[in-house]
Amino acid sequence: MDVPALHPVDAAPTVPLVAVGAGRGRRLAVVLGAGGVLTAVAQVWLVPLLPALPRLTGSSATSASWLITVGLLVAAVVTPLFGRAGDIVGKRRMLLIALGVLVAGSLLCAVSSQLWLLIPGRGMQGACLAVVPLSISILRDELPAARVGAAVAMMSATVGIGAVVGIPFGALIVQYTDWHVMFWVIAACGLTLLVAARMVVRESPVREPARFDTRGAVGLAAGLLCGLLAISRAADRGPLRPHVLALAGAALVILVGWARRQTRTVDPLVDLRLAARRPVLMANTAALGVGFAFYANAMCTALLVQVPRDTGYGLGLSVLAGGLCLLPAGLVMVALSPLSAWITATRGPRTTLLLGTNTLTVGYLVRLTDSHHLFMIILGGAVVAAGTALAYSGVSMLTVQAVPREQTAAAGGITVLMRMVGQATCSAAVAAILGHLSVATPGGPVPTLGAFRTVFAIAGLAAVFATFAGILAPVRARHRATRLPPRRATPTSTPTSTPTSAATSTPMPTAASAASAASTLAARASASTPASASTPAPASTPAPASTSTSVSAPVPASMPVAGPDSVSGAVHAGRPASAGTSGPAGLDRGPSRIVAV
Repeated sequence: MDVPALHPVDAAPTVPLVAVGAGRGRRLAVVLGAGGVLTAVAQVWLVPLLPALPRLTGSSATSASWLITVGLLVAAVVTPLFGRAGDIVGKRRMLLIALGVLVAGSLLCAVSSQLWLLIPGRGMQGACLAVVPLSISILRDELPAARVGAAVAMMSATVGIGAVVGIPFGALIVQYTDWHVMFWVIAACGLTLLVAARMVVRESPVREPARFDTRGAVGLAAGLLCGLLAISRAADRGPLRPHVLALAGAALVILVGWARRQTRTVDPLVDLRLAARRPVLMANTAALGVGFAFYANAMCTALLVQVPRDTGYGLGLSVLAGGLCLLPAGLVMVALSPLSAWITATRGPRTTLLLGTNTLTVGYLVRLTDSHHLFMIILGGAVVAAGTALAYSGVSMLTVQAVPREQTAAAGGITVLMRMVGQATCSAAVAAILGHLSVATPGGPVPTLGAFRTVFAIAGLAAVFATFAGILAPVRARHRATRLPPRRATPTSTPTSTPTSAATSTPMPTAASAASAASTLAARASASTPASASTPAPASTPAPASTSTSVSAPVPASMPVAGPDSVSGAVHAGRPASAGTSGPAGLDRGPSRIVAV
């Protein structure tokens, strides 16, 4: 019988995989984890430089903020495309391409200070965020099922770790060198990881034949661009301006049309039917809120402590000190990575997600309560980081457990897409709010305390939104096919002596030993069925000697006969209870599992 494919983490792939050893598994995790950290560093290290970017690039504050937003926008478009391509042409190939694009974009930014060159370069850097879903899919294909949960938690944590470590690292370089040096550092690290990935990562044979959806990529990019422009302009110039309403309307029309086309396309860029499954839908909805909440903390913490003291609430710290304020948050995320994997393994990913979103909410309550003292600022940021680490791990495992293995990269791309949409929306909203609610100082306009509190309140609401999504997620996100247990007939009280020949049972492959055993058993059979005992079975596939005793043995009607195996499709040959695989007569050692031919 045909059995539907199984979709849990530990389901067998359609193509046999060779299990990796412990040593190679560690090398694989280190290389892929380092790639996840580097991609996050490349996106956020510019955050402490936001106040100085207009001066460094000769542009306005709103235009300079697009150096942050454009990377997230490109990531939102490219990540599902690369994830889909990974399932089609190979995950290793797309991983190497993503790292190569990161190196090229970093080199472009390293040689120029012109905004018209920096924005495309930053967009190319954003394409590397596809490394995370591709790495999760590779780890699922390569590692044993018992190690997948910890590996996914590790890869999910790299996004937050890179974000909170990249800001102080970038601030350290900017403090003592030219700001272009950071682009050179990222390019060198990216090239090193490209070589390491080429040596360590092997191509997975798990594929899903399909075609690229180029129109879907263009439609998604256009819709997201119009939506982010509308958010940015609404906070800066007012939500009722004609061009803002036009951008919002265009985004709505484009995205609705894009969604309708995705549901009607044979090979869509984003499989909305897959995304509509309850665990995947709730996980992606939560990822949207968690992405917004996390990025607000990463953007505002370093800026808040740099506000001059004469404002009455600022601490007047340097760029380096502002970046270092996020270092404890990074250490918290590193420490919670194994804990989140343990919680997911023992309590399920939904519990991990809810624990994370509630911790996020508590963190923003701390940020709203006290934003004047350095200790409380660092504490609030660390609590938010802890919630982010738990929530990201829960979101990723909800998705991984709910989809087939051959669609892991595509489903992970959808999750990262929602996370990037949340972060890009946060970037545009925070830049607009902090730019609009500002006061003049001798050093230039700076955001007011009310502006920061507004951002914290919105981020707290985003965390609450993610909490409701987690509550609606199923308790068990694992998507299993319906399994039919083997049929076991109850022995009747009155046995019958009617024999069942091999001609009426499952045909068995034979070899020389099988023929000899069949002749011996046929001689003991009933005289009424001599022909059936000699019925030849197909000789195309030899059978093990231990199973040859069941070729033509008479089967009393009182003996149980197993039905089709629901997992592998195997058929158990009918046999008497006393006919074991070996051993003395009358000692049953269980029926053999025979694959029907």
